[in-house]
Amino acid sequence: MKDYDIANIRNIVICGHGDTGKTSVAEALLFNNKKTTRLGRVEDGTTVMDYDPDEIDRGISISSSFSFYESKTVRVNLIDTPGYADFIMDSKSPIRVCEGAIVVICGVAGVEVQAQRVWDFCEETNSRRLIFLNKMGRERASVDRAVESIEKFLTEKAVVLNLPLGEEAKFRGVIDLFEMKALTYDDSGFGKKTDIPEEYADKAAEYREKMVESIVSTDDALLERFFEEDKISDTELMEALAKAVKRGALVPVVCGSAKQNIGIDVLSSMAVSLLPSPKDAPPVKAIELSGDKEVEVKMDPDAPLSAFVFKTIADPYAGKISVIKVYSGAISSDSTVYNSTQDRKERIGQLIYLEGKAHSICPLAKAGDIVAVAKLKETTTGDTLCAENKKIQFPPIIYPEPMISFAIEPKSKGDEDKISNAVNRLMEEDPTMKSRRDSDTKELIIAGSGQLHVEVIVGKMKRKFGVEVILKAPRIPYRETIRKAAEGQGKYKKQTGGRGQYGDCWLRLEPLPAGTGFEFVDQIVGGVIPRQYIPAVEKGVIGAMSKGVLAGYPVVDLRVSVYDGSFH
Repeated sequence: MKDYDIANIRNIVICGHGDTGKTSVAEALLFNNKKTTRLGRVEDGTTVMDYDPDEIDRGISISSSFSFYESKTVRVNLIDTPGYADFIMDSKSPIRVCEGAIVVICGVAGVEVQAQRVWDFCEETNSRRLIFLNKMGRERASVDRAVESIEKFLTEKAVVLNLPLGEEAKFRGVIDLFEMKALTYDDSGFGKKTDIPEEYADKAAEYREKMVESIVSTDDALLERFFEEDKISDTELMEALAKAVKRGALVPVVCGSAKQNIGIDVLSSMAVSLLPSPKDAPPVKAIELSGDKEVEVKMDPDAPLSAFVFKTIADPYAGKISVIKVYSGAISSDSTVYNSTQDRKERIGQLIYLEGKAHSICPLAKAGDIVAVAKLKETTTGDTLCAENKKIQFPPIIYPEPMISFAIEPKSKGDEDKISNAVNRLMEEDPTMKSRRDSDTKELIIAGSGQLHVEVIVGKMKRKFGVEVILKAPRIPYRETIRKAAEGQGKYKKQTGGRGQYGDCWLRLEPLPAGTGFEFVDQIVGGVIPRQYIPAVEKGVIGAMSKGVLAGYPVVDLRVSVYDGSFH
């Protein structure tokens, strides 16, 4: 394994709406860069990234998956993310740790709702973007409509770098607006340069002019030369474009078809040339625990170690796999690090690079790299690993609350312990999943982003942990309350062989606003009820409240005052 300089690393996340072809784009990138020997297909279940049985059966990405390839002197860490609404939050953490993102847009549908969501995630983390218009060989695909939707819903900074050569079924290549050449493709996946056909010359010239104007407008020196009609070379334009992309002034747009492997070579080249390396990224904010103050962590291999655990994978064989982004310093196999989130030391075993469901050995990971390690005991998603003499903590990833809940129970008796273990392991893997035991109904509740999400969770419980469960609608823990103030008297008489027992107690009940709870007020004066008996009165009230008079549900939101009584 080569030792890459931080400037020669690219961390790229592929994101977008569901069914835009993100996994196919990843597959074509791996194939063209000689990482794989064949071009897998989602429909056949043969892709590197979608290896989970649920993903193969459903034909969609459910969880983020990882691989890497080498492009000349550059190492590209590639993360393929889900795009469907139930799983879109799994793209949030990879976007946070990647300096660059390829946002895949369908050339037919244009910008769709989940593309807007991942775009917002990129805005939050300042990830630089490159847009790939996919499926340009489909019926009704249109680069003009797609770019119009990008400018309307995503950004006005889009700059188109190439155009489709041919439309719909006649799509056979792309037109490079830098060199003003057409690239036609065969099965190799690499375009062959030819002259632009005459019928596309005017449109290419129009888009070329727009591209040049967009690029020079980001550089004052080039803009002055442009107005003076001085010739600006393609090399100068590319350098200015790279600078503009890295500071967020422009978003390049390229087009192609992942399934046909058209335009992927251009996408690969542009991603490496234009998207920033970890060295180009701004410092990351963290909290220094010793002084409880905010600090900035620079991507420096020689600084003290700081790393962030942004993903956990529950593997039935390898156990818990933690995926880590190293921000500063270096981390090696068979070393000890400090988990500042859990205030624990962790023993690092063998570092690995994930390649779909396979992996390769990583002896040393430096600042900017993404690696994984198995069987960390205390570490979970969102934890910070650092040097013990430089304790810092990165802010956690905030996920939305689940949208739907189900009660689960085992199909077989005696599987309660299995269910508990499976649920805990899956929550480590999926922060958007929640679980709780309802104290009123005694049911185990699991909650997720949608019904499909919950069904996938149940499938994983069966496949990974060998426990089958039944999904049911949760029973509703109803409550009762009172509508107006009332008073009541209670007497206790018990005759024994001696003097006997007698207690008389007056209570006043008043309704409280919803959600207030229960208040008990002692208004006894003159010792008509001894002080040592007041707690017993409160205990009796609480006991009576556990079962209401209407339907037997607990009574809530009331004030109970004990104000009079007698005893002997």
